Amino acid sequence: MGAALTGAVACGGDETSDGDEGAKKPGTDGKPPASTPAGGAGDATGGADSAGSGESGDPGGSAGSGGSGALSQRDLTALAFTDGEKIGRYTAGEFTLGAPLGEDYTADPTTCQPLVSLAKGATAFDPASEVHRNVDVAEEMVGTTVAVQLRSYNGDGATAVMKALGTAGKACAGGFVENRAVAKGQYLKVEPAKAPDLGDEAQAYRFTILDVKGTLKLYEYLTVVRSGTTTLSFRADITDTKDIGKVPEEVIAAQWKKFEAGGKG
Repeated sequence: MGAALTGAVACGGDETSDGDEGAKKPGTDGKPPASTPAGGAGDATGGADSAGSGESGDPGGSAGSGGSGALSQRDLTALAFTDGEKIGRYTAGEFTLGAPLGEDYTADPTTCQPLVSLAKGATAFDPASEVHRNVDVAEEMVGTTVAVQLRSYNGDGATAVMKALGTAGKACAGGFVENRAVAKGQYLKVEPAKAPDLGDEAQAYRFTILDVKGTLKLYEYLTVVRSGTTTLSFRADITDTKDIGKVPEEVIAAQWKKFEAGGKG
């Protein structure tokens, strides 16, 4: 599946990109804030329960979406889009280069890190399991791409992550710098967007980003929904100066429906 993302244009045109929260070549600029507290999830790499690329987690005991423990890798994978699944005109698939925007992609100031990625190290709480999916229109060379990422946390981790995201949204409204391997991405503005009425809480943001040449303004959208111990993240962009206006509603609705149905089951 050919995913082409705004991140590559906005944040270093000579980098490889897959999706968001788009996947880019690992960076070397600095490190994100130190993370896992005692008893946290750590950097689980998955085992027999891991399915597909870009997934990691503890295959141990699971809990429902409203429980106090993290979902197992197997259960979380069952709640995510499957490779080749159709969502209207979109098709879901796995990231060819693994999870997008890993821990080597950092923000300056570090408070803004959750806006770059909720990967391990973004906050003081690391996911115990996570699944990454890429959603796009396969036949479109230049079109909207959505990174759909499900992450489940132990204890109150998911709630704390949402709090950190909200803090970042306010503190970084005037912009920040994203550090990567060979370039720096300049976020000019972070604005709140309309969040869906789903889950226990939800947040949405619109990013205005300067392209690598410093001449064009590009736009990305991030929506994160929390249900119990799990977050569902949707990051949409396009390799164009067009403002797509929001994360495609059909993608959010389809993933939420699948997640909610599986959780009840």
